[in-house]
Amino acid sequence: MSNPYPTPVTPNQTRIGWIGIGVMGGAMASRLLSAGYAVTIYARNPSKATSLLSQGARLASSLAELAALSDVVFTMLGHPSDVKHVVLDTLLPSIKPNTVIIDHTSSHPALARHICDSALEKQCYSIDAPVSGGDIGARDGKLAIFAGGNSDVVDWLRPLFDVLGKATYMGGPGKGQSCKIANQITVGGNLVGVSEGLVFAEKAGLDKGKFIEAVRGGAAGSMVMELFGERMIKRDFRPGGFAQYMVKDLGMGVDVEEGDEDNVVVLPGAALSKQLFSGMVANGDDKLGGQGIITVIERINGM
Repeated sequence: MSNPYPTPVTPNQTRIGWIGIGVMGGAMASRLLSAGYAVTIYARNPSKATSLLSQGARLASSLAELAALSDVVFTMLGHPSDVKHVVLDTLLPSIKPNTVIIDHTSSHPALARHICDSALEKQCYSIDAPVSGGDIGARDGKLAIFAGGNSDVVDWLRPLFDVLGKATYMGGPGKGQSCKIANQITVGGNLVGVSEGLVFAEKAGLDKGKFIEAVRGGAAGSMVMELFGERMIKRDFRPGGFAQYMVKDLGMGVDVEEGDEDNVVVLPGAALSKQLFSGMVANGDDKLGGQGIITVIERINGM
């Protein structure tokens, strides 16, 4: 039987629980299995767990069972409401002291702070650690991880984070989520910019592949272009993250929450990006990847 924090993290004694095995979560859990960690997963649809089970994962029948079998519990869910239900309402009541919860969901900073306080009441720890890098970064262990919470706990978790990518400590509870919102504001604007560049290039009669090759080494080049430029050209809109999640993430940056009026930042570019991604959702493309934003720019131009 292993012991949770602060016993050092090692594959032979630190037991991992994982909740949320979609495109990103499944790839991340797979990397931990490949690194030799014992991983217990929970899935509302067990048929989606086949690949992880073939790698040696254990399937829990409930969140309570997963909590009992885990020293560190990861969550990678869809929306803040999912995080609230899974972590606050279901997981924390079942968890044992000194367990560490890592929430990789892109969620709200205020919720992350609430979860941290609730975990401390249970003598546990919670780290908000949303990620960037998409499905490729998740598969290759090259995610950017934005960690908020207790700095000592974040340092303790580094053997796990190092399997998944590079973790940067951003500050206290909620700071990881704030960093992810700022990241999405930047990514959303870049996706729109690459889309508009490609649409303009096509209308001008340029070869779009040559356009990307010509500009990628200059100031127009970016990781967004490297990850998604060719996918846009090839009409590969398979999701690393759903377009509907871009609407959610950008909304957390531009929408005014009740009681948070003093912290409002005017972000006209992010507001426009949110409107364009909302257009994707309205067109029925909510489950496409964010690179599908080019289809909205094309529709506006009658293409």
